Amino acid sequence: MRACSANLFAVLLMCALASVFYVWSALENRLERHKRGFLVPDGGSFHQGPSEDLSAKTFRALLAVPAAQRQNSAGRSKAQNRTNPSAFVGSRDYHVNGDDERSAQREGPVKLGYPVDDGIFWSNWLEDLLPVRFTEGYAEAWRSKARTSPVVKLEPGCGRISNQLATFADGTKACVRYGINADQVQGETLTYYLASLLGITNLPPLVLSQLTGDSAQWVAVRTRVNNLQWSDRAVVSLTEWISNLTGVVTPAPLRQESGGLLPALGCFENKTTAELLELMQWSDLIVFDYLTANFDRLVSNLFSLQWDPHVMERDTNNLLKTPHGNLVFIDNEAGLVHGFRVLNMWEKYHHSVLSSVCVFRRRTMQRVAELHRRRDSRQRLLELYRDNEPLSQELGFLSDEHAAVLQDRIDQLYKHVMQCKEKYNQL
Repeated sequence: MRACSANLFAVLLMCALASVFYVWSALENRLERHKRGFLVPDGGSFHQGPSEDLSAKTFRALLAVPAAQRQNSAGRSKAQNRTNPSAFVGSRDYHVNGDDERSAQREGPVKLGYPVDDGIFWSNWLEDLLPVRFTEGYAEAWRSKARTSPVVKLEPGCGRISNQLATFADGTKACVRYGINADQVQGETLTYYLASLLGITNLPPLVLSQLTGDSAQWVAVRTRVNNLQWSDRAVVSLTEWISNLTGVVTPAPLRQESGGLLPALGCFENKTTAELLELMQWSDLIVFDYLTANFDRLVSNLFSLQWDPHVMERDTNNLLKTPHGNLVFIDNEAGLVHGFRVLNMWEKYHHSVLSSVCVFRRRTMQRVAELHRRRDSRQRLLELYRDNEPLSQELGFLSDEHAAVLQDRIDQLYKHVMQCKEKYNQL
């Protein structure tokens, strides 16, 4: 009898273990699917490249979001703004202000001379090969259309659940960012206009829209808006959805085992023109993220090195690349307002990343030098914002305190550039 009981107990134990294994396997597979892809409108899915470290993203979210909101935001991951080019028929790609001859020059080896002039500036010939991703005219035309185009569909696909992928009546798409709080929509919008002020054209066009009950733009998706519990009259941002983008890994000179993007370290030896053009865009990105205190890109990777030594070998957060090698800076909602609010937590990492670069775009630095000399960054950013965005009054602008932080970071960046120039000008 005891033998039968023992056998029966063993069978029951094996069944229980098998059930646990089955459930765990299902959960694991579900997590893997979540990390590697998600549904697209035609019912299929697309591949997002290497799996992302969800724990790191969750940790960043916990650090960034106010304590009262952490419970609701923990565990959410950000989906990359990329897609299979065949998934959305009719979506417009980015505009490149360049010709086939320049494209061929970008693909080949360096033939036009040394890539750095005056010790610390990318050479003029190299800058001339860098196409404008989103020209001023193209961005203005897109913003004008996006302000009035009816939204006919809202679905997940632009990061956290509070954001949505919108389809306009003509089939084109945009990311709608509702944001956990108004700081994030305001930060992304002002970051876009600061990029315009600096002549950095790597950000997709952006407009604001207000969720009013009588808005013709939102009437077709009113039920969906209500289900999302978006507040009436809330101001949201819409950014152009760009198709056919891939992830970007941090280049070797900017990784922790290297000395940085410095003129004296041989960073440019054996580089193709395309590789140099990408490094040039990275130098703009680092300058830009320093000014806006955006911690949700390279800075967060640097922070994560404490427990993840391979984080730099995976795709950089909120950074994508076109088939021609042009970088696209997406999801900039951590910049300026929110970035300044948590600056003490991240400043040493911002400083470390900026210190790793001593080669800059001359045109970008000319604008930085002008803002430093005139000390009018607040006024010029506000004027550009108000002149181009009808809803600027509703969304608001930087506080006096944050405007002073921006001017101080411009001054600190200028000081860093001058120190680099003094050190490397004789090379």
